[in-house]
Amino acid sequence: MAHEIHTDANDPSNVTNPEHAQHHIVTPLQYTYVFATLLLFTGITVGAAYVDLGWANPVIALGIACFKACIVILFFMHAAYQSRLIKMTIGAGFFLFIVLITMTLTDYISRAWGMW
Repeated sequence: MAHEIHTDANDPSNVTNPEHAQHHIVTPLQYTYVFATLLLFTGITVGAAYVDLGWANPVIALGIACFKACIVILFFMHAAYQSRLIKMTIGAGFFLFIVLITMTLTDYISRAWGMW
């Protein structure tokens, strides 16, 4: 007896069985757009490094890096075409990362460096 994949008519996005969802085919043109976007923002990062903006330089560089990381996750790792469960898992990872960075910076900023 052959193994049959059960697809429910009431669940077109396969939330109950996300491993049985249809695979999305990404065209080379879309990869070219993503590559061009990443190259453009790499150039913007290099250009921003030559402009003295004081304390805003690392903030701008990290913002651009986060945008590029999101592009890579969404398109090269195919997160944009996954089920809501996988998107929620990725979002939970980012949320945990933000919480850990916030806790670390809160501890670092609250210390009286050199006051002992």
